[in-house]
Amino acid sequence: ANNPQSKRVFDLAVQLEGTIRSHGVHAAGVVIAPDELVKFAPLEMAQKGVVATQYSMGPVEELGLLKMDFLGLSNLTTINNAQRIIKKVYGDDIDLGKLALNDQDTFKLLQAGDTTGVFQLESSGMKRYLKELKPTVFEDIVAMVALYRPGPMQWIDDFIARKNGQKQIEYLHPAMENALKTTYGVIIYQEQVMQISKEMCGFTGGQADTLRKAIGKKNPETLKKLKADFIEGAIKTVGADRNLMDKFWAQLEDFAAYCFNKAHAACYGLISYQTAYLKAHYPAAYMAALMTSDYDDTDRLAIEITECKHMGIEVLPPDVNQSFLEFAVVPGSQQIRFGLQAVKNVGTAAVEEILRARQEGGNFNSLEEFLALVNNRVVNRKALESLIKAGAFDQLSDRSLMLGNLDAITGFSSRLQRQADSGQTDLFADGLEVAVVTPSLVLDPAVPQFNLSEQLQWERELLGLYLSQHPLSSYQDFLREQAIPLGALLAQHDGKSVTVAGAITELREIVTKTGQKMAFIKLADMTHELELILFPGAYQQTVGIWQRDKVVLVRGRVNARDRDGNPSDEVKVMVNDAREVTLEQALAYQATGKDAKVPKPSAAKAKKAAKSAGRSDQDGPQASLPTMERLYIRLDNSNDQILLLSLKQAIDQQPGDTEVVLVLGQADDRQIVKLPTKTEPTAKLIKELSQLVGADKVKLQ
Repeated sequence: ANNPQSKRVFDLAVQLEGTIRSHGVHAAGVVIAPDELVKFAPLEMAQKGVVATQYSMGPVEELGLLKMDFLGLSNLTTINNAQRIIKKVYGDDIDLGKLALNDQDTFKLLQAGDTTGVFQLESSGMKRYLKELKPTVFEDIVAMVALYRPGPMQWIDDFIARKNGQKQIEYLHPAMENALKTTYGVIIYQEQVMQISKEMCGFTGGQADTLRKAIGKKNPETLKKLKADFIEGAIKTVGADRNLMDKFWAQLEDFAAYCFNKAHAACYGLISYQTAYLKAHYPAAYMAALMTSDYDDTDRLAIEITECKHMGIEVLPPDVNQSFLEFAVVPGSQQIRFGLQAVKNVGTAAVEEILRARQEGGNFNSLEEFLALVNNRVVNRKALESLIKAGAFDQLSDRSLMLGNLDAITGFSSRLQRQADSGQTDLFADGLEVAVVTPSLVLDPAVPQFNLSEQLQWERELLGLYLSQHPLSSYQDFLREQAIPLGALLAQHDGKSVTVAGAITELREIVTKTGQKMAFIKLADMTHELELILFPGAYQQTVGIWQRDKVVLVRGRVNARDRDGNPSDEVKVMVNDAREVTLEQALAYQATGKDAKVPKPSAAKAKKAAKSAGRSDQDGPQASLPTMERLYIRLDNSNDQILLLSLKQAIDQQPGDTEVVLVLGQADDRQIVKLPTKTEPTAKLIKELSQLVGADKVKLQ
């Protein structure tokens, strides 16, 4: 009241409260009516030209209109492409609607966790759970789709233990077995809650659905009304014990809030099964379809090509005689040809022109034949150069020779085109030979020869990744023995001195407030990337070596802290010194057989990392580490809402892995409350909390 500015802010806030800030359009929602929709609800032209109802979700349902969510999945396109490739290469028609859901090869793939590219099942966590679960029936896949989400994930271990006989399958009441037997006694689906209410409590279908909605929406008024019917119904229908049902109802309110819709999980699970089936039975065709879907996403392509190597499938560079628009299986082999569409600077029209010429005249036997049959206005100089650099003409000529004679090649192609446009041909007419001079392609052999390193850079530029081999392949012995793998550095190595090496992929230089230059470098080894930080002193001493594609050996210190000095999961290296490693040096290196040692992390940080990764104290070396600290905050008055809100805001601003415990009330009437959110107990946070409640009331132990 004493601060006019604060009063104005609150007065404006009161006026704004309850007004609509903005409205959005549901990405997949479709409203269906028995007649023209405008007769039932006002419409508007929303963003991007979409026609939408002016009524929101609730009123639309109250009007009795049907609201459906039609979700589009790129995986369906991948499946469709795989079916087409399988038909073309192997002659097999795959009717997904008739797939047996007990295919052993599919379940072997799932049990092994070989699920890269399999819908919903390709995350590292899901792979680990699949290996532990060892699914044997389709229901297992549906359950994992429903469980692998924040909230219900905490019950996965229980589900796996029951499935594998490591834990007894128990039911709170025998009447629940029918609903829960397929999930080994664990409630997973909304439909199971409905089934229990109908079979055990005598609910009608309508009542069961009302219960499902009330639990999902956490509607206290509706739940209060249903509780009596639920408990009394169980006593009357199956003779259940009242105390047992009271206990079950309390569990249900918490547990069922996480329940997933089984119909949704089953639909997703079916697509998961179908993609796993295709990968298990037609691996090359499925991976080709997958890469076709991701041709413009180089990160995904790199993952999928690595998976192909793991599967024993060779991914070959593009080729004008074998490649198509999309990734394709080479008939009679476990090989996939890169799609021409995925080569940068080569548009769809150019690819279609090449395919047209190949279809009409067969494979190109020489570079001259290609230039004679393909229209150079469609496959222009830029496209031709990109195809040469990407290796698409390797079977017809040498890359260095073609690139060194690119002017002669394009000139030859233009002369052929002009001749074709003029209608001249080398034929006999009326018994007389028409004299037509046929241009000839003469290539000068005295041109610069490009080395393997340069050709690999072309691959990365035009295909988005290294395909024929990684540029660091020749450095493997040196890297293994002289440097720590980038992927081995973890947040708990913070402060440790390390030596790392790799190729420079990015360089960003900035000027500090004092006018000095410093740099941020992205370094990559065979499998991982890492950011290097060069402060002015180190940057000035090593400035000559920081160029893209150079391989460097770096000595520095691990940094896993943010700008405020608080612990972070992002690992970087602060550079002290660095030097370039040439290819000649790497090839001349004499291997000793002793790999570089990764420094040991500190015990406390290792324990914290294990906990954040979801591992228990029984998972190996972590078992002997000290227990995690907790942050305790004592409050004498638990009714001070402003203070509680201030505490919450301070804690939320420092998310982490440390549990927060409130100790409420006086010694004779004390209550312990563990907060659902966790924090990072930085010095800054401890100071802020101490200012709010007093330094003697904040403890980390």
